[in-house]
Amino acid sequence: MQKQINIQNKKAKFQYEILDKYTAGIVLTGTEIKSIRNSKASIAESFCEFNEQGELFVINMTIEEYLYGTYYNHKPKAERKLLLNKRELKKLEKEVKNTGLTIIPLRLFINERGLAKLVIALARGKKLYDKRETIKDRENKVRLDRIKKSY
Repeated sequence: MQKQINIQNKKAKFQYEILDKYTAGIVLTGTEIKSIRNSKASIAESFCEFNEQGELFVINMTIEEYLYGTYYNHKPKAERKLLLNKRELKKLEKEVKNTGLTIIPLRLFINERGLAKLVIALARGKKLYDKRETIKDRENKVRLDRIKKSY
């Protein structure tokens, strides 16, 4: 039984207001999937963008080079194509162009069939005062939990 791979973008929920989520497949080479299975990937500063043909790519996603790879090894910060239904792609492209929303990756995982999947979200960037509100809510929740625990 192989271990579960679950690489998350922890700052995404703090910096963005999540509107809609999608699960997309990723086009990877052999050494890339082996590095992901070793948990050698990061989606912390990555984002998604459409090209001229209407295809969705994840930009700035880091997958470290495979340790045992030869000259066939991949580039760590290459653009990687995401696989979605045509209807979902058109909807996302329309939302991004018309309303100025962003597409960000939230979670990278390997499903039960052994395929790498990326959970992406249609999101709106938070302003500074929204971030402060999030911090206040979190602190209030911690205080409330402490009070409940003491009784």
